[in-house]
Amino acid sequence: MSIAVVTGAGSGIGRSVARALAEAGWSVALAGRRKAPLEETAAALPPGRGLVVPTDVTSSEQVTALFEAVRARFGRVDLLFNNAGTFAGGGTPVEDLDPAVWRAVVDVNLTGAFLCAQAAFRTMKEQSPQGGRIINNGSISAHVPRPHSIGYTATKHALTGLTKSLSLDGRPYRIACGQIDIGNAATDMTARMAAGVLQANGETAAEPLMDAADVAATVVHMARLPLEANVQFATVMATTMPYIGRG
Repeated sequence: MSIAVVTGAGSGIGRSVARALAEAGWSVALAGRRKAPLEETAAALPPGRGLVVPTDVTSSEQVTALFEAVRARFGRVDLLFNNAGTFAGGGTPVEDLDPAVWRAVVDVNLTGAFLCAQAAFRTMKEQSPQGGRIINNGSISAHVPRPHSIGYTATKHALTGLTKSLSLDGRPYRIACGQIDIGNAATDMTARMAAGVLQANGETAAEPLMDAADVAATVVHMARLPLEANVQFATVMATTMPYIGRG
């Protein structure tokens, strides 16, 4: 049985991916800051498929404890879906953004992803059979920004560098790393888009959404590949969202 770690598993994309992986036969460690939402996710999985591990990904000690708990329960880690993230500071003009908010976004979106990837890398390198896969949740903001999103956009661009470095450094150890860039999946975070969000031309417009289950299906496809094959980058988005031609 394959073992996955999903961060940000208490809601949205993380919950959908955890459910899809479990239905595909994986056992899934569910990580996130709040225990109650993780338990709700676990309750939606087939019996025995979920392990709840409350974790703040900005804490190296808690991330280490997460992977220790997974190894103690399952013996290995085959997949990390690096999904935890925050849009804190979104909507604030750059000149007004509090540096403390900037640091908080960097801590979660970039440092948190690094800490989890580092712990997964160590585990995958040392286990037998050696190897595994890391999938980073990048966002279409890894390519182009929305107005007033400098913290989120900068960290998602940085996540692409993290993905590439992990992919290169993992080669000797059968560790594959790819990135999924998601646009307008229907979650609590994107609910505001149906009512209208600021566009690059200064107008406010409603944007279409897609089902988060379609994102989860893509992650499962990436995860199922043999380690000799890798989806390096994938973009999954609502077909008619204004990403193509944005601006």
